Amino acid sequence: MKTVQPTAFPADPFVSSVEVLARAIRAVRTQARLTVSDAALVANVSIQTLVDVEAGRPGVSIGKILQIADALGVSLFVAPAAQREVLRSQIRSTASDGSMK
Repeated sequence: MKTVQPTAFPADPFVSSVEVLARAIRAVRTQARLTVSDAALVANVSIQTLVDVEAGRPGVSIGKILQIADALGVSLFVAPAAQREVLRSQIRSTASDGSMK
């Protein structure tokens, strides 16, 4: 059986692109040592759908992406752009002091 190698979670909590979200989902999966097929089973999606999400392919529906994120424990937040930097700074600070673990 192939060993799953953990990948790093994005340092910046701001999801600025599909690729950033893809890296976050992949990081959570690999840190949990789940294979793509096991994670797809947990998220109730096809392996190809999860592969497409982790590759940052934009054709996957937002509903499927949210389903996968929820199943794997990736939280997404919505905030007005005017508050983005304040919240971004607070999340980074919380993450760096270890209180998010």
